[in-house]
Amino acid sequence: MQEPRRLNRDDLDERRIIYPESPDRNLVNRFRQLRTQLLEVSNNANFSLVVTGAEEGAGASFVAINLAAAFAFDQSKTALLVDCNLRYPSLHSLLDIMPDAGLTDFIEDPEYDIGRIIYPTGIPRLRLIPAGSRRESPSEFFTSWRMEEFIHAIRERYPDRFIILDTASIADSPDARILTELCDYTMLVVPHGKVTTTQVENAVGGIDPNKFVGAILNA
Repeated sequence: MQEPRRLNRDDLDERRIIYPESPDRNLVNRFRQLRTQLLEVSNNANFSLVVTGAEEGAGASFVAINLAAAFAFDQSKTALLVDCNLRYPSLHSLLDIMPDAGLTDFIEDPEYDIGRIIYPTGIPRLRLIPAGSRRESPSEFFTSWRMEEFIHAIRERYPDRFIILDTASIADSPDARILTELCDYTMLVVPHGKVTTTQVENAVGGIDPNKFVGAILNA
């Protein structure tokens, strides 16, 4: 896959995105370990994963993009990152991308080619689908048959990719709960010292236990 540009080490360090030669070896190793654990759960098969926070601002986007980057380390693997946080989309800004269209544009138009909303990120083997130009009533987008078609399309068209969906907090909107029904697994990001045990339990209670792969404590 050809990259129109490459994010250099300074770019990645500034954005807190891991890369194989990153000087923050602790962070790199944590995400590599997380990648290994997920591969063990999936028996080394590709999968779709929802990453959501126990509350808004928990750091789900940070975890999602670095987990996707960790999968992209391996030259035999590719990752597709999908920004499903329609209220506060951030991944395109983090990756310095100015998209013309995204997820909501595909969902709204049955004739839309999915290839038009997949953007190179400047990171080898990592692609992004941004949120899109329409963000009103996000839950209506995710409950539509087109969202199911979208998940099916990216899995069928790109069977070799690990698909990671960054969503709004499961505590603040129904979006994450809706998306967990469409994906293989769900991961919860818990901000250190900012939520109570009851809040975490309520967040976990909204996730199908058969799809819940665990919680990540984000300090």
